[in-house]
Amino acid sequence: MYQLTIANKNYSSWSLRPWLLLRELGIPFDEKLAHFQAGSNWDAFRAFSPTGKVPCLLDGTQAIWDSLAITEHLAERHPQVWPAEPQARSWARCAAAEMHSGFFALRQHCTMNCGIRVQLHTLPEALQKDIARIDELWQEGLQRFGGPFLAGKSFSAVDAFFAPVAFRVQTYGLQLSAPAAAYAQRLLALPAVQSWYADALQETAREPGHEEEARLAGTWLQDYRKQA
Repeated sequence: MYQLTIANKNYSSWSLRPWLLLRELGIPFDEKLAHFQAGSNWDAFRAFSPTGKVPCLLDGTQAIWDSLAITEHLAERHPQVWPAEPQARSWARCAAAEMHSGFFALRQHCTMNCGIRVQLHTLPEALQKDIARIDELWQEGLQRFGGPFLAGKSFSAVDAFFAPVAFRVQTYGLQLSAPAAAYAQRLLALPAVQSWYADALQETAREPGHEEEARLAGTWLQDYRKQA
């Protein structure tokens, strides 16, 4: 059985992607949680990951690191990871890769923090462009392949890659077109996403760096997380 090491569910967008993919597709795995610590996690995380980062998948004795590499490793063994139809599969891979390597303004200004609600101080131009591109991309997939998921009727890796964006939409009240907003709500309503969110709200561990990023982003309206 696979073992997937992840970090705090409240913060770790990279961990969410392969975790959700495995859970939503019904692929058995053991979950191992390694909390973020203040400062560098290099020494602690190097115990299980060559890069000192999460997530990391253990398949037997082989470690597979990086969320995109984990996805492709799983796809070689589980064909449902990507859409079966060739055009949908190629589009889904492009969209997932774009998410993996881009949207820096969204990451910078809207750090993932599932359990709070924030009113942004400002909406910088770079962030507006990222939100507009995500909206455009989501609408394209939904229209082209018929929905309800980005590449067709079935959940696939591309949906897992954008699940952290749905949490950011919820946390920061990001404005999207009606089709894109409805898709974000569909992601948030998935049983596996609801399970992740419930666990995130129960976490009492706070990592100062992630907390400070969220404080700088805007005014906190709500904090639904369990208090220590």
